[in-house]
Amino acid sequence: MAAPRILLFADCGPTVGGGHVMRCLTLARALAERGAACAFVAPPMVRGLIETFGPGAIETLDTPDATVEQVRALANAYRPDWLVIDHYRLTLADERALRAPGRRLMVMDDLADRPRDCDLLLDPGYGRVAEDYRGLVPEGAQVLAGPSYALVRPEFAAARPQALAARQGSVRRVLLSLGLTDVGGITCRVVQALLPTLGDVQLDIALGSAAPSLEALAAMTDPHLTLHVDAPDMARLMCEADIAIGAGGSSTWERACLGLPAVTVILAENQRDLALRMQADGLTVAVEAEDSLEAALIQAFARLEGNDALRAAMSARLGVLCDGLGAQRTAGSMIELR
Repeated sequence: MAAPRILLFADCGPTVGGGHVMRCLTLARALAERGAACAFVAPPMVRGLIETFGPGAIETLDTPDATVEQVRALANAYRPDWLVIDHYRLTLADERALRAPGRRLMVMDDLADRPRDCDLLLDPGYGRVAEDYRGLVPEGAQVLAGPSYALVRPEFAAARPQALAARQGSVRRVLLSLGLTDVGGITCRVVQALLPTLGDVQLDIALGSAAPSLEALAAMTDPHLTLHVDAPDMARLMCEADIAIGAGGSSTWERACLGLPAVTVILAENQRDLALRMQADGLTVAVEAEDSLEAALIQAFARLEGNDALRAAMSARLGVLCDGLGAQRTAGSMIELR
């Protein structure tokens, strides 16, 4: 049997961030390990992320701005067995327009609030179950739900035993990572708010080379700050951290895999429900990225830093939530459904 062909279509942009592309790269890596041939629909920003973070040679199909018409033309030429859609701004009509004989559709979701046209749906949300999509996906579609299907890079699963064993003691290092694209320059705002409260705590700041905050942060000379630009070793940085300040997207599951307690900054509407549900169950401390961010962040950080028991309990709960093997499970389901 010929190797399955997979075409991945991920949203990306200054206001969207790069998380969709990063988790699709993780899925592509797991699929390639099973013999699949993978390619990405690649407008310029997607191509840039793939060139920086792609695991080895990833085929890219260039397109100016990835309209549905352009993607349909690329798919018709590439003839994939699967089209993977990680793009929340598409409509049901758009998804139907991307169907074709012999082509299966996989979509990613985390809201369960609208119909989707797919053969396979992935929603790794906390507390999510397949039943949440009853009536929202076609009869017979498979739903992979819950954090056990979170698309986490294999280096996090590999680092997991060491990280979980080290989650104790006082706070010495904090990792700040609010997305490669640093939507709205949020990273600089957070650093300026936290800096007076850090004391001797070291702050590692991870962001992308095109981040709006980069220039201002690079000009800071405080010895407690270390910049990591387009960091290839996020698993190591998370292992070394005692607390993280992170966004509520796919990095949630990287932190969970390593049992890393965090203040979660809600940067997008689709992150709110997840972050608040996890906070209610003692899995994070959540703050909104709004005008009062600075005051709320300082309060949340102080609460987490100053309470060893809270951090220990949070780490233990996170450690059983996600084992980092979701990409392998998802890739296996796709190969079986082919």
